[in-house]
Amino acid sequence: MRAIPTLKISISGVRGVIGQSLTPRLLTRFAQAFGTHTGSGTIVVGRDPRTSGEMVKHAVIAGILSSGGRVLDIGVCPVPTVQLQVRRRKAQGGIAITASHNPAEWNALKFIGSNGLFLDAGQARELLDIYHQGEYTKVSGDEIRTVEEVEGATDAHIKAIIDVLGPLPSNKRKLRVVLDSCNGAGSIVGPKLLEALGAEVIPINVSPDGSFPRPAEPLPENLGDLCDAVKKHQADIGFAQDMDADRLAIVSELGTPIGEDYTLVLAALYVLGREPGPVVANLATTSALEDVAKKFDCPLFLTKIGEVNVTDKMQQQKASIGGEGNGGVIYPRINFARDSLVGMALVLHLLAESGQTVTRLLDQFPRYSVVKEKMICPSQKIAAVLKMLRQEYGNFPLDTRDGVKVTLPEGWFLVRGSNTEPIIRVVAESRSESQAREIVTRIYDRVASCIN
Repeated sequence: MRAIPTLKISISGVRGVIGQSLTPRLLTRFAQAFGTHTGSGTIVVGRDPRTSGEMVKHAVIAGILSSGGRVLDIGVCPVPTVQLQVRRRKAQGGIAITASHNPAEWNALKFIGSNGLFLDAGQARELLDIYHQGEYTKVSGDEIRTVEEVEGATDAHIKAIIDVLGPLPSNKRKLRVVLDSCNGAGSIVGPKLLEALGAEVIPINVSPDGSFPRPAEPLPENLGDLCDAVKKHQADIGFAQDMDADRLAIVSELGTPIGEDYTLVLAALYVLGREPGPVVANLATTSALEDVAKKFDCPLFLTKIGEVNVTDKMQQQKASIGGEGNGGVIYPRINFARDSLVGMALVLHLLAESGQTVTRLLDQFPRYSVVKEKMICPSQKIAAVLKMLRQEYGNFPLDTRDGVKVTLPEGWFLVRGSNTEPIIRVVAESRSESQAREIVTRIYDRVASCIN
């Protein structure tokens, strides 16, 4: 098997393995490039609790300061908190230091524009051009600005949520919630938010010490402890976050993972019942979201994968809600970003105000099974894989905006190269898990044969 490259530079940012590819020099150069890109303005910096985070932060701060920028250090916090602070403080940009769902040895920089959104493709290419050309703004010693350490960013995040949604109804019994933050950035703010909403909180894995008690990606196979805790404590719901707390997975009152795709489905069910309007999601999102949109006679728009593509379309359509099928909920009234904290608040309000369980709420709609696989793939072979699929499935409805999505009589599948890892992803959906898995297996084998 080929070794997985330990550095990935793309329009989504830069990520790599600490001590190998992601060096202090490279980090400082990227921060210099971003400082130059923003015009030496104010930049908000926040990080997740990885053990490498402090080193990465200092390298980043050095780069920003050397290019004439001003740094607002908001400490350990979720990525959506950084995005919220960029907007509220009218900063010229932000850098979130996190490798999200990657293993502990990885870290990364995510670059945020002055609107609090991730850089779009054009902006990201401009940043990469500055980085590769090395044409950084450089200031003299007497022009270097100070670093301002800002406290209370996560408290402001909680307040923003409560100000819009309010606490849970006081005339109902308290909802019992188990929260698994994977010892990530959500550990700091998640339990406090749930208490502020008025829920009874049973926290697990909420020590932000850089350790990984489970794989960070909140997939069903990684949530055994959460499922057990929901059943043990007879909780109404279980929530799982990834390390940077932008994604949210849910476990039902039965101790069963409902799948990341259904996080957005439940959030949309609550929002559209009160604020009917357009819904935006990416091409890999479950068809159940379309069923919810139809219930409220709302249009659904699908975009290329990536938060920036979803937020761009949401702005165009003035969407009520949007997000991605990986557990990312975007609710513009609070935070124009994938935000697990907002997702938890929306879903808890849905449970409290409807008086129904997670299982009963989902039983209102047809259920679909989504199966996801991935394989290592050299970037130069991705084009050949996609061409093969276009040819072999040319008689079916195709969407080629982002990889190849094929609509079959029994469901759909999507094959695309990742923007953040040297892999190809294969996603399929059908009305039964066995059928979805059969589609994925068939396509996976064809992709593998094309690569090899």
